[in-house]
Amino acid sequence: MNFPSADVAPAPAAPAAAGTSLDPAPRQAGIVFVHGMRTSSAIWERQVEHVHQAGHDAVAVDLPAHGALHRERFSMPRAFEVLDEAAASFGAGTPVVVVGLSLGGYTSLAWAAHQAAAPAGSPLAGVVAAGCSSDPKGKPVALFRDVAHLAVTGTTAVRRGLRDASQAWRAALTGGRSRAGGLEVAALLGDGVPRPGWDIVTDALTHLAGRSSVASTRALQVPVWFVNGARDRMRLEESRHVAAAERGALVVVPDAGHDVNSDAPDAFNRVLSRALHDFARV
Repeated sequence: MNFPSADVAPAPAAPAAAGTSLDPAPRQAGIVFVHGMRTSSAIWERQVEHVHQAGHDAVAVDLPAHGALHRERFSMPRAFEVLDEAAASFGAGTPVVVVGLSLGGYTSLAWAAHQAAAPAGSPLAGVVAAGCSSDPKGKPVALFRDVAHLAVTGTTAVRRGLRDASQAWRAALTGGRSRAGGLEVAALLGDGVPRPGWDIVTDALTHLAGRSSVASTRALQVPVWFVNGARDRMRLEESRHVAAAERGALVVVPDAGHDVNSDAPDAFNRVLSRALHDFARV
């Protein structure tokens, strides 16, 4: 569903708990932010500041092959270790919310499903998954991976042709206005900002290709909020993802593209506040 004013399709209400005055106050969740492909933890600066002001502890991580971990190769097991360490940093028993964009959203859903299958460490309170409601299992991701491989191994002429094709894809997917960052295709472009090379894209898409974000969502017993920019053409399977969630919600932010937290930071922060309130319900 689309919500022109960034309204929410709310998750079903949880049964009211029979609380007493002796019940301890709920602990504020710690929040882990996970960036998109070929960017870094820096994209979350506005969101980290926002949740800190609301009293939450928070950390924005760098995935392997990005930011502080740029010397490493991307793999999903190593990404899981990064999220494990971030969640543990809040202290034993602190509930954790994970917020991911694009590659970070797919990684967050996969990590949360892994946690659900082998519960250990900090309890998961909920997931905010942005720009990741096209299931990567299947042809689209495999195609992008193959394009990236050609860019690494091909001639200069081949790479120039791929760059031109990617620019056309970027305009088609984002309406021509979204910043490169979380969007896999758009983030491959050289726009003067130093980013990891195409080999990073090949590694990341290889690790995504055999995974299903719908299956990961279905494995969770916590609320999942999907947040997309209205101009993001990667919203192909929103309804499947929301239907797969035990407590699912969808927010479409008007006039934002794939990099919804950067394109509309104030709107994204309002949505994030509402999601955190929902996750705190008993």
